[in-house]
Amino acid sequence: MYTDNTLTPREAVRLCALGTLAGGTLRYDALVHEVRHFVSRITGPSLELMGESIELLRYEGLVTTVDEDQGDDPELAISDEGRSMLKDLLCANIRAGSNDLNELIMALKFRFLHLLDITEQVDQVELLIEACESEAARLEDLRNYHEGDSGHLTDWLDHDINRIESRLDWLNEFEKKIKTRN
Repeated sequence: MYTDNTLTPREAVRLCALGTLAGGTLRYDALVHEVRHFVSRITGPSLELMGESIELLRYEGLVTTVDEDQGDDPELAISDEGRSMLKDLLCANIRAGSNDLNELIMALKFRFLHLLDITEQVDQVELLIEACESEAARLEDLRNYHEGDSGHLTDWLDHDINRIESRLDWLNEFEKKIKTRN
């Protein structure tokens, strides 16, 4: 993790793999396909994000082989250590700002949020709300600074700010929905 307790690209891929296995066992090739498919649909093709090896997860004891006699495509399961790591990764902070990695991490949090208890789910949604509020404040400051400029920057910033405010509205409603489940 980065020093601010946010996920690196490698850890985002690790979160995807461990979260996928938390749903049940998968063959090695199927897991690789699932991770590659999800990550590339959020971020587009990225060598940086595809560098994590499922084999490394096995070596570290986060993933176990169900049956050693399955050759090159063994069935894999998440280990107890993997479940602990999954929870740590799911509960990591998120950086303010909009980039492909943040979009991936947000999508992964929502994909696997149900694996946390209600209190942890609410905490994660509150982290996402804070990140969006910081991003909105940053863009509003930039927009105000360039208020009198010619060109179309302020129009674009207004569009982005509206998108973030819409996401904030949705997150606040989602948080209420989670709290009422408790």
